[in-house]
Amino acid sequence: MYLLENPVLQRELIANLRMTRAFVLLFAYVALLGMLVYAAWPAEQKLDMAQPEAARRLVNLFFLGQYLLMSLMAPSFAAGAITGEKERKSYEMLLASPVTPGAVVLGKMGASLVPLGILMICSLPIVMLCLPLGGVSPYEVFAAFFAMTASVGLFGMISLWCSGYFVRTSAALVVSYLLILPLAMVGVLIWLQLEALGEARLLVVTTLIPLVCGSIGALLWGDTCRRLLRPPDLGSEGKQVIDLETEAQEAVGLYINRDEFPDRLFAPPKRTTFLPDDANPIYDKEIRSEIFSQGTLMLRLVIQISMGIALPVMALCLFFKQELAPWYIAYVLLFNLLVGPVFSAGSVTSERERQTLDLLRTTLITPWQMLWGKLLSGLRVSSVLTAFLLWPVLLACIMPLEYWHNLPTMGGYFLIVALSSLTTAMVALFCSILFRKTSTSLMATYLILGTLFMAPVATRFFTKTFLPGSRTEVTLAWTGLLSPLAAAFNLPLNISESKPTAISSNRPFTTEVSWGNTTIFVGYLIFTILLNGLLLPVMMWLFARSRE
Repeated sequence: MYLLENPVLQRELIANLRMTRAFVLLFAYVALLGMLVYAAWPAEQKLDMAQPEAARRLVNLFFLGQYLLMSLMAPSFAAGAITGEKERKSYEMLLASPVTPGAVVLGKMGASLVPLGILMICSLPIVMLCLPLGGVSPYEVFAAFFAMTASVGLFGMISLWCSGYFVRTSAALVVSYLLILPLAMVGVLIWLQLEALGEARLLVVTTLIPLVCGSIGALLWGDTCRRLLRPPDLGSEGKQVIDLETEAQEAVGLYINRDEFPDRLFAPPKRTTFLPDDANPIYDKEIRSEIFSQGTLMLRLVIQISMGIALPVMALCLFFKQELAPWYIAYVLLFNLLVGPVFSAGSVTSERERQTLDLLRTTLITPWQMLWGKLLSGLRVSSVLTAFLLWPVLLACIMPLEYWHNLPTMGGYFLIVALSSLTTAMVALFCSILFRKTSTSLMATYLILGTLFMAPVATRFFTKTFLPGSRTEVTLAWTGLLSPLAAAFNLPLNISESKPTAISSNRPFTTEVSWGNTTIFVGYLIFTILLNGLLLPVMMWLFARSRE
């Protein structure tokens, strides 16, 4: 009942593995890893087996790249496992079935991890090609795969726990990413730091890491089963009954009061008066009711988790080692990348899913009012949440620190974050118009923004490591024009009496160009303005065309 005859597992596997996107994902994943290994393959005709550093770097890059890809894909498979039942209005029927909660959770978990396991198995031939280069033993390959399997299993369980805790897939997805990405980065740091231990690293990654991942995963599995066994107050069609006043009174930790500052910036109180004649009803409805219709639990968790992670990062990067200030800006940008799409990617798709879009079009509200109302409502919430992480930067600017000599650079950081917030909301709204389901729109938004944010940085790191000094490195360096991360790391930062640190070991994503370090920053500003200026008329055209 739990494994071989688990109806939940069988149904989910049949539905997921027969979909076209499963084959497309498998092809894209293996092709990406294959091209990565091919591009980093040593160019020497003869390899010195006594100095296998190049081969070791190649294998480490392969495993770290695969580990990060698996970490990013785990929530996309597991975060909608239980929330999907709630959104499809089949959650109550699942609870009323004779299948035990443990079997349901195990079936959902297995169905979410099997596609990831297939991807890892299909990548084995690629890593086997790297073994003849030397520098890495088969035992290290086994240890790396074993630790990666345990870590990905934990990430899948975290996503499934979030899926059982929330009502919407978008909420479960963003909280899953906020929890998983810091853990994934810690895993990368542990793997790199343990490299100096030699054989002892094999013992650690095959015993301690799986033990920790298994213990945490077991606790989350038990809590998810308990929640299914004793579900919260459910109303018609599996919807959880939410009383915002009761939720606020019983909230643990952060308390949101819509009548006080700064809470009313992103959670204004419900309107008790008539709407003014010149007001946009779409904006008023979205910002006051729609975004918070399922309660404030997700919002409170996002604020608490982000601030909890930001405190040590802020202390280290802004006050103890000021030369690492771009790393804190990178954390703020990644936070906006994760949170921003949640409030905009479902703006239009949610209307389609509720079958209210045609009804909305019969009103006197113009398409332009609909779009900018939905855009501003989502942008307001995401930008205010992101601004909560910028107050340490503002505090550093007014304190007698080294940043007094770098006020233009600090202003550039604020400008980069502002434009990135706008781009995140615009791309999310564009995908919401383009697709019909909120989950599809959200994943497409993450894919597009992740490519814009991270691909130039990853390309720069790859070429600097494996193709130093080549023409390819100089050419691909200009892809930094697309990324706010590259723009932040290219701004000059003068600390003490040292020379500008825009090109140093602490700033690995910079581009050494003859026109000056601010070229990438200016190019990013121009690209972002052009991109948003192009998306706006395209969205208007697509939205008007969908009316026909």
